[in-house]
Amino acid sequence: MTTDILTVTALKKYFVIGRTGWLKRRQTITVKAVDGVSFTIHEGETFGLVGESGSGKSTVAYTTIGMYRPTAGSIKFQGEELFQANGRRPLHLRKAIQIVFQDPGSSLNPRRNIQQILELPLHIHQPEKNSLEQVIHLLEIVGLPPEYMYKYPHMLSGGEKQIVAIARALATAPSLVILDEPTSALDVSVQAKTINLLLRLQREFHLSYLFITHDLSLMRNVASRVAIMYLGKICEVAETTDFFQKPLHPYTQMLLSSIPVITEEEAELKPKKVISTGEIPSPVNVPSGCSFHTRCPFAMDICSKIDPLMVEVNPGHLVRCHLFPQPNQETLISADERR
Repeated sequence: MTTDILTVTALKKYFVIGRTGWLKRRQTITVKAVDGVSFTIHEGETFGLVGESGSGKSTVAYTTIGMYRPTAGSIKFQGEELFQANGRRPLHLRKAIQIVFQDPGSSLNPRRNIQQILELPLHIHQPEKNSLEQVIHLLEIVGLPPEYMYKYPHMLSGGEKQIVAIARALATAPSLVILDEPTSALDVSVQAKTINLLLRLQREFHLSYLFITHDLSLMRNVASRVAIMYLGKICEVAETTDFFQKPLHPYTQMLLSSIPVITEEEAELKPKKVISTGEIPSPVNVPSGCSFHTRCPFAMDICSKIDPLMVEVNPGHLVRCHLFPQPNQETLISADERR
């Protein structure tokens, strides 16, 4: 039986970016970056969160790590609420969840050497231990020689900077690591080495990953389950095999059919080409109903009026689309009831 390490329920994160109009007609402009996202991550698995730029996937990561306070919804780590009534996170939960950012160059302090960078989380969370020994141990874990502790970030390559960022994330002995596009800023030759390192560390320390990316080909090789985001909402969630072999949502089919392939065998595995129409709507002015209906070739009249609910079509395979039977719009039916 699988155990859930992270449970996100109806998460919302809105940003007020300005006001428009005059006097009494003045209105607030709000971006619904994350609008009702729910998912779970099991212990020891890699959960892939995929979406185009602006879909809200990084906002999910930053809210989970505590950089943003949720507008609404719940985030629980091993059954314990991450955000207290005052908006703060308990200290022991800060240790348990760490993040590796997309750009290692901007996430490392250029005025500190690698020893100082790795010692900072150690001083905060484990002040009673010998930090120098721990720094050497962290460098050994990620495959860097001890003398690297005396270097500064500008002396390292992009891949080495990201490896240091991974070592920093491991300093507090976390259970969940959020990977926010950890390879997108790296050369192709270095990406495979970084992915292999992350997979090895996951096996050795029984880590759980929330892996955020826009690269579906990468998800096929590293993720246990995959979720697709579009304009702040999740469209589809499935185990990786089902996701790539039996995509259900038109947006998912569109993305998978757009993956470049080299051989005819790979082309046969792709779903039938789905051609979308129009442009991606602005997150400031999300269309009514299903947010994808303005680009969907299968859109029906109901799609522009009612936002579909997430339904479980097959065990573990959920989709939010009117092409599949919907429960009562006023009542959320549990997964057990849907079965």
